Amino acid sequence: MSETTEAVQALTTPLTANAVFLVVSVVPGGIDSARDVVGGLADTLKALTFRFPEAMLTCTVGIGNRIWAELTGLPAPAQLRDFTPVIGAVHRAPATPGDLLFHIRAERADVCFEFERQLLEAFGDAVTVEDETVGFRSFDRRDLLGFVDGTANPVGPDADDAVLIGAEEPAHAGGTYVVTQKYLHPLASWRALPTEVQEAIIGRTKLEGLELDDAEQGQKSHKTLATITDEDGTEHDIQRDNMPFGRPGHGEFGTYFLGYSRDLSVIQKMLERMFIGDPPGMHDRLLDFSTALTGSVFFAPRADVLASFRSPV
Repeated sequence: MSETTEAVQALTTPLTANAVFLVVSVVPGGIDSARDVVGGLADTLKALTFRFPEAMLTCTVGIGNRIWAELTGLPAPAQLRDFTPVIGAVHRAPATPGDLLFHIRAERADVCFEFERQLLEAFGDAVTVEDETVGFRSFDRRDLLGFVDGTANPVGPDADDAVLIGAEEPAHAGGTYVVTQKYLHPLASWRALPTEVQEAIIGRTKLEGLELDDAEQGQKSHKTLATITDEDGTEHDIQRDNMPFGRPGHGEFGTYFLGYSRDLSVIQKMLERMFIGDPPGMHDRLLDFSTALTGSVFFAPRADVLASFRSPV
């Protein structure tokens, strides 16, 4: 497998120091241009990955339900749909527009920036930007709430099993479903809480990231509500490529959630348990300090499938 191929649809690669989460919508009449840009992504990456191999630049493209058929000409993945809003008694997870997701990752912020610049230049007037969020790795992979993020991520072969579609959808094997949400945190209110209260809300110790015992009944922690287990005890993992973002001068502090899963229903169940509660009415207390601003669903096909979308020269 070439370096260029590895840079496209690099679904289970390790966290990098920098990321850009770019969501765009294709304008009327822009689908042909969008198809060429998406299909030619490997070529766009090639020059930068050759010049700066140490930057570990990758880009994963997710395609939304609205344009899937027109852009790809392929049958839709079985679970691909628009984001389903989750409405709880206190908090809600909204759905927001977006046809294409570009999850850009690199060890260097300038390389992320340059790739995004070239990408948008190639699109021209074919798309409008719905959201552009620049993330960064914070200390030892901590979010801005002070806790290590992604501790439950699967590793090695388990990551492929959790993320990559297999025999259940042969036509889309090797691809994955992607859910994105952008959350803002009122940091002053969160930091005013005693550490032991923060730990009870998250379900882990703050310093070491060790799991705390699950509640036997009543209010459950974020860790417990975000864990999906079947009746037979089988736990369903997802890969979280979350990153903090913010602008201290504007009082903006947040987390960009990006989840990869071979089964979209796993993430949907997580959100329902968080926003509606388990039992209903006992929502995830983390949501009292995390407001969801966006919500989108995409499908990321294999790199060779993506390359096939490009029109013949």
